[in-house]
Amino acid sequence: MSMEGDHLKPSIGFIGMGHMGSHMALRLLDAGYQLTVYDRTKEKAQQVGQRGAQVAQTPKDLAANCQVVMACVTNNEAQQDVMFGADGALAGVHGGSMIIDLSTVSPDASRRLYQAAKEQGVPMIDAAVSGSVPQVEQGSLVIFVGGEHKTYQQCKPILDVLGKNSYYMGASGMGTTMKLVVNTLLGLGMQALAEAMALGEKAGLEKGLLLDVLGQTAVLTPGQKSKLENVRREEYPTNFALSLMHKDFSLVLSQAYDVSVSMPATAAAQQMYTAACRPQRLPNKCIPLPWQKGWMRIFPS
Repeated sequence: MSMEGDHLKPSIGFIGMGHMGSHMALRLLDAGYQLTVYDRTKEKAQQVGQRGAQVAQTPKDLAANCQVVMACVTNNEAQQDVMFGADGALAGVHGGSMIIDLSTVSPDASRRLYQAAKEQGVPMIDAAVSGSVPQVEQGSLVIFVGGEHKTYQQCKPILDVLGKNSYYMGASGMGTTMKLVVNTLLGLGMQALAEAMALGEKAGLEKGLLLDVLGQTAVLTPGQKSKLENVRREEYPTNFALSLMHKDFSLVLSQAYDVSVSMPATAAAQQMYTAACRPQRLPNKCIPLPWQKGWMRIFPS
């Protein structure tokens, strides 16, 4: 335990020092939490270690020496590896442990982790987040929580460091379910914006004027309007990679199949993202095809 004023703060172990996880870890450090980090790419963990965090060699070691285990990893497979492997976090948890999984994974994956943790007497919540790096840095993420309400209440002080609002959505898996609903709108909105921009430019509208007028309309979200500035500058910073949106569409459509919901627009968008993802040496790398320049770049790789 570390002490700040009259309040005891639990020690935290954070797994996943990627684009989002590393910034979350830094916010927790700045908030005065004793932090241990782990990433499968050791260099990423070392970078956060240079800012004051301890670096664990395995998720098992991290969990054994911390009270709260947090994870923000890419997909179901990564969650399986860092949680369930021989050196996974579940092999190191103990009676005082608690798990917060911030990853965007399938609801079934969240429920599997919840059940496995429960069998070891460890409470767990899925706490999927909406927002990107700027929102992490501002502490303004929106967080969707599934699991036991009591566990959510116990974890809320930590979640409040990361997000301005957190919502208890219900039983295990409901937090990740809500995230898939949100990212359906995110992905379709970006697809629609890209197609609208391509139509306007190809039909002869002057690009600067097109962007100015679109920015004044009521049909764009604040997030879409921010993308217009990227288009204007011809700069596409990677706040949310195309490969991750493609993965999320796959999760959405899998969930839709399970509950018999027809999502034709989402299915069409997912096929466009599939076309944009050409396998490289890294399987999750997505590169726009030549004929997609000017619209699919809204999600840079």
